[in-house]
Amino acid sequence: MSAMTRFLGDTPLRVFLKLVVISFLVGVVMSAFGWSPLDVIANIRDFFLDIWNMGFSALERFFGYFLLGAAIVLPAFIILRLFSYRR
Repeated sequence: MSAMTRFLGDTPLRVFLKLVVISFLVGVVMSAFGWSPLDVIANIRDFFLDIWNMGFSALERFFGYFLLGAAIVLPAFIILRLFSYRR
């Protein structure tokens, strides 16, 4: 068995024919859905951008809640510490 056959998993001609058939079938399916290769790439890019943006909006919400709670908790803590300091 040659190095090329070992690398490809089959003879180069059979691998080429398999790739031609699979490419044709994928092309038919993509055409049926009205997709183009650029649409697929744009959708993948948009998917990762949406995940990225959702992550940062989640952090923004977290820090918003944190600051909202801190606006009440910190003054209450300081007041309680002042009252307990007098004792």
